[in-house]
Amino acid sequence: MSLFDLSGKVAIITGSTRGIGKAIAFRMAEAGAKVVVSSRKADACDAVTQEINQEFGKGTAASIPCNISHKEQLQNLVDTTENALGQVDVLVCNAAVNPYFGPSIDCPDAAFEKIMDCNVKSNFWLCNMVLPQMKARGEGRIIIISSIGGLKGSALLGAYAISKAADFQLARNLAVEYGAYGITANAIAPGLIRTDFARALWEDPDILKASTAGAPLKRIGEPDEIAGMAVLLASEAGSFTTGQGIVIDGGATIAGG
Repeated sequence: MSLFDLSGKVAIITGSTRGIGKAIAFRMAEAGAKVVVSSRKADACDAVTQEINQEFGKGTAASIPCNISHKEQLQNLVDTTENALGQVDVLVCNAAVNPYFGPSIDCPDAAFEKIMDCNVKSNFWLCNMVLPQMKARGEGRIIIISSIGGLKGSALLGAYAISKAADFQLARNLAVEYGAYGITANAIAPGLIRTDFARALWEDPDILKASTAGAPLKRIGEPDEIAGMAVLLASEAGSFTTGQGIVIDGGATIAGG
């Protein structure tokens, strides 16, 4: 399985103490990478780091807490990673927020600003922090976790959808600007996945049924089904894939679900 081998690679995964981010951290560690587990809460980071190190060996994971809305904490995340593990080979921008659910016209300014700051600006900042050393080495992988919400309109998730559409464009721009330096940049667009972040959409049986009825696979997705694509994009298997928005939604988007 050398095509998917990440041995010797260092990967930062934001928002990696639960859900999709945690699954990506585990699967990248399984593929041989040294991974940085990061979220706002230090105790949560430490717990997941301990799980990974118990599973794959001491030193496989490092815990570096970070609030992505603070630029200085993002810089500390990068600097501490480089000092502890080495230069960053793979960056996965997974952390995101959605503090508002409802019509866009009623979205408070503070909520809109928080969504754009955390879901777009922090990704822009963090990418720009790791890109210079990737460029100097002539290789690197950027993976941004977007959403199918960024591909279509939404009556209740408009602000969030706008931020996720911007993430697609960020990946495209980075792919164009840095492709000549051996760096790829892609976005993954999950559909409905069984995570705490989407709990309100799958815990209610009626909402779950309505959300999956139109999808060809007729079911919700699991975090590992996103993690597998992240491993592919980080490995040699994804070396010729860049600037793409890869949809993983059980077919819901193409079926109009």
